[in-house]
Amino acid sequence: MHERTEFGYFAQYLAVQWLKGREYEILDENFRRPWGEIDIICQKDRVVCFVEVKANKKESPGFEPELRVNPEKVQKIIRTARTYLLSKKYPEDQEWRIDILSITMDKIREVAKIRYYKNV
Repeated sequence: MHERTEFGYFAQYLAVQWLKGREYEILDENFRRPWGEIDIICQKDRVVCFVEVKANKKESPGFEPELRVNPEKVQKIIRTARTYLLSKKYPEDQEWRIDILSITMDKIREVAKIRYYKNV
């Protein structure tokens, strides 16, 4: 596992605030197991969302943060998500999905461009 940088913490803070602003209830953060980690676990409309946060410090066309979520990473998230649901004793028919929240910083304008992909 890699160490989270100050920028990584800031990106996750922005992601949490963005989700809260859209009425997502934050259930957990940084849920870790030996085989994977989930950055943010939240819920909206009774659907549990496992959110992978990816961020870049600057815009680089063709290198958008969300492109770093490959099929192997998704498989790790799925396994970790199922473990979370079991550990929290959710019913077997609980609706859930994996989302990606992509953040690109624009230092000149001092804004963050956020893209949210549901059910990847």
